Amino acid sequence: MSKKIFIKTLGCQMNEYDSNRIYDSVKRLGFEKSQDQNNLDCYVLNTCHIRDKAKEKVYHDIGRVKKLYKEKNKPIIVVAGCVAQAENQEMLSREPYIDIVIGPQSYHKINEKLKNFIKGNKIEETEFDTVSKFNYFDNLENENNKISSYLTIQEGCDKFCSFCVVPYTRGPEYSRPFNKIISEAEKLIKNGTKEIILLGQNVNAYSFKEKTKDYRISDLINKLETYSELKRIRYTTSHPRDMTDDLIECYLTSKKLMPLVHLPIQSGSNKILKLMNRKHTVEKYIEIYEKLIKINPKIEFSSDFIIAYPGETENDFNETLNLVKKIRFINSFSFIFSPRPGTVASNLDQIDNKIAKERLLKIQEYLFKFQLKKNESFINKSVDVLVENEIVGQNKLFGRNQYMNSVIFENGKNFIGKNVNIKIEHVNQNSLFGKIAKNNMRAA
Repeated sequence: MSKKIFIKTLGCQMNEYDSNRIYDSVKRLGFEKSQDQNNLDCYVLNTCHIRDKAKEKVYHDIGRVKKLYKEKNKPIIVVAGCVAQAENQEMLSREPYIDIVIGPQSYHKINEKLKNFIKGNKIEETEFDTVSKFNYFDNLENENNKISSYLTIQEGCDKFCSFCVVPYTRGPEYSRPFNKIISEAEKLIKNGTKEIILLGQNVNAYSFKEKTKDYRISDLINKLETYSELKRIRYTTSHPRDMTDDLIECYLTSKKLMPLVHLPIQSGSNKILKLMNRKHTVEKYIEIYEKLIKINPKIEFSSDFIIAYPGETENDFNETLNLVKKIRFINSFSFIFSPRPGTVASNLDQIDNKIAKERLLKIQEYLFKFQLKKNESFINKSVDVLVENEIVGQNKLFGRNQYMNSVIFENGKNFIGKNVNIKIEHVNQNSLFGKIAKNNMRAA
């Protein structure tokens, strides 16, 4: 009889990828994926430490599971991911209901920990063992069969931005062997994947040396381009310092690399960028922007912004606002600075919360306006949509256009996994809505 396991995934795309690989691993122990949280043998919470109150969200979720199993045998409770890495023993001490704490570079050991688990014995595994982890998963087939699939190519960070915990929770930068990535990509394509999103904390820092060849992310993109069954290529998250000319050139030569560049800048003030230890300038960022627009005018940009970083004056904020107005980002993430324990910025004096909120609302007013304006530009036009799935209970299909917009349209024959032209009828800030273009449809 199979055992039931459920993984709740918080945070970034890499956590989603990791959760899928954990599923692939625990199948070997007879665990079966379940969506019914009321009758489990194992509950895994895969955590993210980027946003505010990440740790408290973990305890809140564990408390919810406690209530579910108050009158029945509890499942093995595993806390995984970046919060697990950062808190480890403290987490086991504070919440006795947790059985296993395992960091993101130790996932290859999860079968061993589950197999040898003895009720009452607490287990903590948070060593940085990235090479062993990927060696293990390279020998384990990726069973993901989604139309759009994530594929991790690089982990960790050597940048040490003053506000960021990633170097402490994911470790130093590590790039997977080129042939192992391609082998996994081939498996995903065989499973039915039509779009691959290459992942890394600094994805464009990917660098793998083999004999006389130094592979970069551009080499991965160019190789993926050759697979006829694969229709789209994306990557995230990139760093301005690693936006090299060979990668920029891909936007001219590749027909499958989508023209949305997500390139976090965090601030439009050089003073604040220096305080953040970002190691790039606004001028360098604009130079990259202009190179890309020149090489492919269809390219649009999205970014990340930290508002009210310690030391940000009204003038610094206005410089960020001016950058937003210049580039007109079509889809960005903006947050008020929240200190992460252990980082340099955690000890700095924070800006008054009222001022911070006012600045956030002001910048979001422009970000959301440009996002909506871009969406409205699609009205009465046909857009190419890769159809990903059916929306349960609505008789509608869901897909995305080349700029990652959600596109929702009337259900028809089986278009899932195909590229279809959709005539857009109306939009909102986040999504496009339309119908199949009767005389302008293609299945690819």
